[in-house]
Amino acid sequence: MIKNFIMNHGMRLVMFNKFVPLKLLSIAATRFASVIVMLKRLKLIKRCLLELVISEQWEAYREDDVEKASNVKMKVLDDTWWDKVDYILSFTAPLYEMLRACDTDKPCLHLVYDMWDTMIEKVKQAIYKHERLQPEQTSNFYDVVHTILVSRWNKNNTPLHCLAHSLNPRYYSHEWLSEDSSRVAPHRDPEVAKERINCLKKYFPLMSERRVVAQEFANFSSMAGDFSDSDSIAQCYDMDLKSWWVTYGTSAPALQCLALKLLVQPSSSSCA
Repeated sequence: MIKNFIMNHGMRLVMFNKFVPLKLLSIAATRFASVIVMLKRLKLIKRCLLELVISEQWEAYREDDVEKASNVKMKVLDDTWWDKVDYILSFTAPLYEMLRACDTDKPCLHLVYDMWDTMIEKVKQAIYKHERLQPEQTSNFYDVVHTILVSRWNKNNTPLHCLAHSLNPRYYSHEWLSEDSSRVAPHRDPEVAKERINCLKKYFPLMSERRVVAQEFANFSSMAGDFSDSDSIAQCYDMDLKSWWVTYGTSAPALQCLALKLLVQPSSSSCA
């Protein structure tokens, strides 16, 4: 309403351009996160909008839509409304950032599963902070949001996400596991293990092949055999993933080949 009122009239747009250095984005409702993008832009120009609606030019302008002009002014000067904008942006920011990160050409297939868990936790923290709730308490609003997010994840999650997650050596490192007490290594996560097994059955239809791969994965995930090398363990947290597998994965050729394919794959947020 604010955007349309300003941009659909030449005189109002001239006043707006005098006070605001940025343009109001015109985003179709069907575009990605259009409401969030608009709210972010409004917040970015908040101070300029305040100066605009209390200016002499705004007060002197009475050509038409006096009632709408009054409504726009009341909305812009309403601290409660701006608090709601801040709240919406606070709990949607983790989701928005994750979708943006997945919508690039950078390899991130192996990051999606962990990003999803982290995103949901950040959304919960933002909502609980606003409602002043303790972690053990229940939030009806968060329950609704969580149901929507889990439903979307169940729709878009594939065994490949879990397999790529399982082949990321970083998620087995002491450094990563110690960052959060609730974290577990991929081979100890029941959901990840189930989907990984399903994926390996498609990649390796023969039992003899799967038996070899299963042993290779057991050595990799438990840091046994050649994976027990001190340099391999020390560098699994911060070394480039492809370089790590090229350097330390030669004892597991089947798994190494699979890892080198999956860990360089981009993802897409189009379906989300």
